[in-house]
Amino acid sequence: MNMDFLENLLSSVARRARQRPGNERASQRGRATVASGVDGLISACDVLLTGGGGEASQILVAQRLLAGYAELDADGRRTFLTRLAERHGANPEQIHAAYAAYREGESEADLRTLIEACEPPRQELLRRLNLCPGGTYELVKMRADLQAHLGESSALTGLDADFAHLFASWFNRGFLVLKSIDWNTPAAVLEKLIRYEAVHEIQDWNDLRRRLDPEDRRCYAFFHPAIGDEPLIFVEVALCRGIPGDIQMLLAGGDEVAPHDADTAVFYSISNCQAGLKGISFGNFLIKQVVHELRRELPELDNFVTLSPVPGFAKWLAERREAGECRLTNDAATALDETRWRDDPQARERLESELLPLAAHYLTQAKQRHGLPRDPVARFHLGNGASLHRLNWPADISTKGCRQAHGLMVNYRYEPDRIEQNHEAYTREGSVICTAEIQRQARRAQPLLEPPVDV
Repeated sequence: MNMDFLENLLSSVARRARQRPGNERASQRGRATVASGVDGLISACDVLLTGGGGEASQILVAQRLLAGYAELDADGRRTFLTRLAERHGANPEQIHAAYAAYREGESEADLRTLIEACEPPRQELLRRLNLCPGGTYELVKMRADLQAHLGESSALTGLDADFAHLFASWFNRGFLVLKSIDWNTPAAVLEKLIRYEAVHEIQDWNDLRRRLDPEDRRCYAFFHPAIGDEPLIFVEVALCRGIPGDIQMLLAGGDEVAPHDADTAVFYSISNCQAGLKGISFGNFLIKQVVHELRRELPELDNFVTLSPVPGFAKWLAERREAGECRLTNDAATALDETRWRDDPQARERLESELLPLAAHYLTQAKQRHGLPRDPVARFHLGNGASLHRLNWPADISTKGCRQAHGLMVNYRYEPDRIEQNHEAYTREGSVICTAEIQRQARRAQPLLEPPVDV
């Protein structure tokens, strides 16, 4: 798919719409309709839903509505979203009447009427806002604003569901464009990588260059034609000999590996870029396609692994200790609480024999109420068909790495011939596919997690 062609096509359509005869009058009507403030924007929503004034006029109203929303302050946006959600929800009386008609006749026509009645008018309004140039990205940003207010009312939760329903179609895999990013990529895109990096902060342009410029580094991102050079998600890759277990060494770079001498591709950072697309899954498609691209470029690669954080481990361990459900030895507890292990090899050795079994238990046995792994990164990779390959400690001694996981990181392994099998086992049974070594480590955690015996 040629994204530049699609972008130019969308711009051309918008330009022609503005140049149509009568658009000057339509523009005047648009200005009159979208008055300043929330009241004016709500009135504009009503105009869009009635469909009056023709296509060109509707596009102009939509453009001005989105521009007016962007000018509101935070309180104004919250008020607008609340009123939009409450004013344009589904009509219960129409739903009951349509359902009664369907029960009576059970015809296709009755079914279509019922489906239409169940769809809130908000969804059609969002579709019409999406027709104007740049509308898709403005709606993504609008949903990002909405995320801060979920839970304040059922209407706002419903509006968020409407956004998610539409975005799942607008951003499906068929519309996504995979691009390779390197040091020669336009600066406007590179600046966004610095801004959106969510796993290992990019310190400056020199840091970014270390991640993109060497021969043994790769970066891939998904884009969508309707939002131009705004990445949706990107992954940073290092080509290595062997499977690494230390993120500081990986980020520092230095000893480059010739790509055709590498046997391992390491996905060491995956960042979602658009808060308004929360819940819309891109990562599974991204990793699988990147594996495909790398295998085609470098057939010598044998291993496709991650070097992933374990963001929930420290919190889980603290909860277990506070509840009296985990009993570290005094030496291990002191080494952990005072972070002595970072500078003291003996303290590190004492802690390792207890911390790694607990980490193995956490990743394989600690579950949410729905039976899925508690750790969000584990859910992501296991749900994509990866297996839990190796625990690495200490692997991330940054402040963030110690706060989230006491320095622990994990290799998840993607085996192209087993991805679907692993995914099915995880989806059907919640199975955590892992190595025999990790299973042994998890069993060693049992004495540390047994409740104390009353004497």
